[in-house]
Amino acid sequence: MLKAILFDLDGTLLPSDQDEFTAKYFEVLAKHHARRGNDPKRIVDCVWKGTVAMLKNKGEDTNENVFWRVFEQEFGPSKAEIKPIFDEFYANGFDEIKSLCGFTEKANMAVKAAKAHGVPVVLATNPIFPIEAQAKRAEWAGVNPDDFAFITSYENSRYCKPRPEYYIDIANEFGVNPEECLMIGNDTSDDMTAAKIGMQVFLITDCLINKPDLDISVFPHGDAGELVEFLKALKL
Repeated sequence: MLKAILFDLDGTLLPSDQDEFTAKYFEVLAKHHARRGNDPKRIVDCVWKGTVAMLKNKGEDTNENVFWRVFEQEFGPSKAEIKPIFDEFYANGFDEIKSLCGFTEKANMAVKAAKAHGVPVVLATNPIFPIEAQAKRAEWAGVNPDDFAFITSYENSRYCKPRPEYYIDIANEFGVNPEECLMIGNDTSDDMTAAKIGMQVFLITDCLINKPDLDISVFPHGDAGELVEFLKALKL
């Protein structure tokens, strides 16, 4: 029996090209900091190093604390001094990236179909951003962040995809077993890793990422429309 349904965001609910998104993100972030007197190249370098540290996090602390320890060490100013500039960016500058993302009404249809089953629905997007950025990207997808019982972010997570512990922590958040969860995503490495700990999975193929060139027939899969029908037909 399913007791929780998890959705990836980028490439799943929010159609996007990962490389284009990342490049534009750093371009806009660098310009934002340059206007406030910070060296844009140093900012990008330090954010990259902090992000790598989060991706390598083995659970010793939250991703937020891991990121800021590395950033402060590399950049100099304290978190208290520099974080307000990042907060301002996510509030006012982050939306410049929205134009790179696609849109499908089926994203909201899929979330609503999942919620109709009466189980917690989770936005299981890689927790390398603060909650404000995660929620804003959900809104870009036409999805209400309040529809999710939990949104993984760098504040509340100790691991990143594709570590299996990331998925275990989500299951533990709701006191359920991994086998009682369904993970929906577009990346055979990051998202389908959930299957290795027993989660049920659905691979959405509209923006498929399959770097290891896996045989995707081993996973239930389909496009956004097929995902909606799959969720509607679930028997919990």
